[in-house]
Amino acid sequence: MNHTPRTGADNERWFHPFAPKGGTWAVEITDAVEGWQHTSLRVAVLEPGATLDHELVGEEGVVVPLVGGVTVTAGGAEHVLAGRRSVFAGPSDTLYLPAGTALTLTNPGAAPARIALCGARVDDPTGGGREIVLVPAADVPVELRGAGACSREVRGFAMPGTLPGAEQVLACEVVTPAGGWSSYPPHKHDTDRPGQESRLEEIYYFETQTAGDQAAPVTRGTDRADGRQPVGYQQVYGAQGRDIDVLVEVATGDTVLVPHGWHGPAMAAPDADLYYLNVMAGPGPERVWLICDDPAHGAIRETWEGQR
Repeated sequence: MNHTPRTGADNERWFHPFAPKGGTWAVEITDAVEGWQHTSLRVAVLEPGATLDHELVGEEGVVVPLVGGVTVTAGGAEHVLAGRRSVFAGPSDTLYLPAGTALTLTNPGAAPARIALCGARVDDPTGGGREIVLVPAADVPVELRGAGACSREVRGFAMPGTLPGAEQVLACEVVTPAGGWSSYPPHKHDTDRPGQESRLEEIYYFETQTAGDQAAPVTRGTDRADGRQPVGYQQVYGAQGRDIDVLVEVATGDTVLVPHGWHGPAMAAPDADLYYLNVMAGPGPERVWLICDDPAHGAIRETWEGQR
């Protein structure tokens, strides 16, 4: 990262603020977005007892309860995901679905639920014989990454070690406490360099809460006494002569797309905890997450030893 002032010149293209238009999905990021090819994210808000039908056409998917639980009918069976009160309350059960799967989401609870469907484009539209896989919350690895002001909790529910049978999709959750810097040092994964870096585009989906409050607004709203939504900030900037300039304030329901370039930090405001759901995939034959740090900032990792 150099010291050129960030203007957010590409915010309009790669920042998608929460703005549901009354369709099936409150959030919908697909290849209908110009320049977007490999990943998708859909988020539904389901009232108690409500259902939603969807078919995974040309992509595999992972169902992630964000708020509340969900019953997924797919493959001739019902799969119950207990879910959680809030994305800040800990990991959730998730469900992997191969390409070609027809599914129905049902909210069995007494309160509205918010459910995410992460997706990745695949070559075999039939799923290639892959099976539906339930990953219980207890089996989700939880890692404390970074240290000090860069500490964050990472939940790798759909990474290769937890979900080895997927074809392309990679997904995880990150929780950054108030005032923390996450996605730091800035890093990238936009070039195919076997063993060093993998080519992956990435979706960041954000939620926020007033620090330590464990509030769970079901749609974008407020949970502060002054009526304002808690916020965080996200940056993406260019590498290797490929320009991109994104610098935005984010809150619950907002998404930032990273087609290429250095991304980070994702900053939690001093009075707000920050959550993001990452969905990644690329064109390579190997499903692997390999990153490289911006050399201007990578040395910060050496300062973390011995810190908590």
